[in-house]
Amino acid sequence: VQLQASGGGLVQPGGFLRLSCAASGRAFGSYAWGLFRQAPGKEREFVAAVTWRAGTRTYADSVKGRFTISRDSVDNTVYLQMNSLKPEDSAIYYCAADLGKRTHYIVSDYRRYDYWGKGTLVTVSS
Repeated sequence: VQLQASGGGLVQPGGFLRLSCAASGRAFGSYAWGLFRQAPGKEREFVAAVTWRAGTRTYADSVKGRFTISRDSVDNTVYLQMNSLKPEDSAIYYCAADLGKRTHYIVSDYRRYDYWGKGTLVTVSS
């Protein structure tokens, strides 16, 4: 199974981007998908997550009201709509999927996830 995030780029403050995270390879059943980001010199940070069956969404406080995560179960793809972008949103964004093996970790904990994709760079700058 491979995950690939795409849709990053350069955008001005106040602008928007939509990230996509697609899974390829053998079919698998995931419990939750998460999006994390890491800026230069900073630790990896949780952004948002969605459970696959119920569609329950969780957001970091820093992105609530601005970002929306959604899923497409037909295409095995997760989307992150990012609006009102700020310079502090600049980072490499990574997607991750879990198989339900470590559900004792909450969805915002990176240790929960089994698969990680290569990141996509988001730069918010004027």
